[in-house]
Amino acid sequence: MEKEIGKVSHYYTHLGVAVVELTDELRIGDEILIKGATTNFQQKVDSMQIEHKPVDVAGAGDSIGLKTLERVREGDIVFKVNE
Repeated sequence: MEKEIGKVSHYYTHLGVAVVELTDELRIGDEILIKGATTNFQQKVDSMQIEHKPVDVAGAGDSIGLKTLERVREGDIVFKVNE
């Protein structure tokens, strides 16, 4: 089952990092799915940052930097996957 938890607001191609505006909690180790017009892949959250500082947990309203396995695009939706 998937639950929408945020949206990509920016992507840094040279870093492979997406900026995600969260609408729900996200933790290190969570499995996420990123979907968009041309994006559709799943990955585990290995690292995320708020204001360039590593965090283990981020909540609704936070803007996080998230390392992604593949290129994502602005407007892509981020879902948390319950296994």
